[in-house]
Amino acid sequence: MRKLAFFLFVSMCFSSINTSAQKKIKQVIQSEISHPKLVVGIVIDQMRWDYLYRYYNRYSSNGFKKLITQGYSFENTFIPMVPTYTAVGHSCIYTGATPSTNGIVGNNWYEKSTKKSMYCTDDSTVQGVGNNDNAGKMSPKNLWTTTITDELKLSNNFESKVIGIALKDRGAILPAGHSANAAYWYDDKNGKWITSNYYMQQLPEWVNTFNQKDNAASYMKQDWNTLYPINTYTQSTADNQEYELALPGLQTPTFPQKLSGITTSLKYSTFKYTPGAATFTFDFAKKAIENEKMGSGKVTDFLTISISSTDYMGHSFGPNSVEAEDTYLRLDKDIADFINYLDRSLGKNNYLIFLSADHGAAHVPGFLKAHNIDAGVFSDNIIFQQLNKLVEDNFNTKNAVLSVQNYQVYIDQVKLKNEGKDVNAVKNMITESLKNYPFIINAFETEKLNSATLGEPIKTMLANGFTPTRSGDIQFIVKPGYFDGGIKGTTHGLWNPYDAHIPLLFYGWNIKPGKTNRETYMTDISPTLAALLHIQMPSGNVGKVLGEVIK
Repeated sequence: MRKLAFFLFVSMCFSSINTSAQKKIKQVIQSEISHPKLVVGIVIDQMRWDYLYRYYNRYSSNGFKKLITQGYSFENTFIPMVPTYTAVGHSCIYTGATPSTNGIVGNNWYEKSTKKSMYCTDDSTVQGVGNNDNAGKMSPKNLWTTTITDELKLSNNFESKVIGIALKDRGAILPAGHSANAAYWYDDKNGKWITSNYYMQQLPEWVNTFNQKDNAASYMKQDWNTLYPINTYTQSTADNQEYELALPGLQTPTFPQKLSGITTSLKYSTFKYTPGAATFTFDFAKKAIENEKMGSGKVTDFLTISISSTDYMGHSFGPNSVEAEDTYLRLDKDIADFINYLDRSLGKNNYLIFLSADHGAAHVPGFLKAHNIDAGVFSDNIIFQQLNKLVEDNFNTKNAVLSVQNYQVYIDQVKLKNEGKDVNAVKNMITESLKNYPFIINAFETEKLNSATLGEPIKTMLANGFTPTRSGDIQFIVKPGYFDGGIKGTTHGLWNPYDAHIPLLFYGWNIKPGKTNRETYMTDISPTLAALLHIQMPSGNVGKVLGEVIK
């Protein structure tokens, strides 16, 4: 009996120890696989890094300031490739890859395999949903790699919901990836959100309901006045500069912007330039979360939001305008409202936000020159015409230059070879001719980049942006402050810090406040998200994990 009692006592002890151990193991496993309910990627199109601090004193405590002070800010984040355009930036953020790997070498390029110009998200095999023209014929098929959003779906057998939203098709489609549940973009002919049958055969009822309200038209009934008295906009040049562009349908680039006077269908296009378009985008994002029940399941969902209106505005008025200052003060309020919405609907610390930009922007050359800073513009189209005439005059071959875009020259090598012309001689002549333009500081064949005399980081950025089947044959580099464009407004696309230095903020789920000035890169965003979510990096990823937020 004593032996039996002792045996029972030992068994009970082991059972108790085993049960306790199992509980601890279960707790550890649960701790290891914790995840946010929702990841929200917010990309502000054309947001220069300095906008975080240029208007800091006028931001509210719950918008950009909250992300900076209660989140983690990577103050020295750069785009590691050129060109610095919308499609390139969005693709890089979500793939962790540069154009050399993901294939998105510009918003547009000359596709050598088909001998046709290509727009980044064009897809003739699909049809618009909610739209009957080419605006709906879009998909991510031109993107060669997976995105972090694809990898999230792959990690749990496609249980996660992924939705991309932006006024621009490329700002919605490329971040959402290949396997997204949906991507929605804005049809500026009728002011409605649309998609393509790549994703679905008809719009969900909640999208139709949102579209029926015609919110864009309602916003356009209100004139755009400054949020505060215009004389308090001390970070801006005085209103109505000759180098600013008036909004479509208006005569002058001045406040108040008389939006209510645009009563034709043009109002839907002009709407894209106004701060109300950002509010409109966030409102649609809220409806997506509510109606698709994002963040309510057992796995993490992912919503990608790109604010496109900042880019349309920025191209017209430039970084030193009253319009830019007012746009960001209003955007700050939109962000504060959206964070408050997430707190109410999902609960604090249940969601993860990252905020960044796809590129920055140059100051308007007219503004710089007014302050004795060298700057200027030129025309790709004029260079295109002059180079074709040069080749025709010297080699008796017409239309040998196919295109000049993305600061590259595309040459019809097949045509030259078929006509028995010396291709290398043509390339050499074009290269030397480009060096004679006063605003070009260097030119070389793209396939000879390794032997070109270039400093860093330019050389690496050019290499990261090059892929043989989609990139040009000759690259040229222009002086800082110069770009292809008109005498009014501004643009982006180059290696310079004003185009390549971007904000990067992480906030919310498991993010501890902090800041670093070490150099980081746009390619680091996706692998960091992968580490936070315990999933695989995208298939072309070349970035590094930002260890500061993996704690």
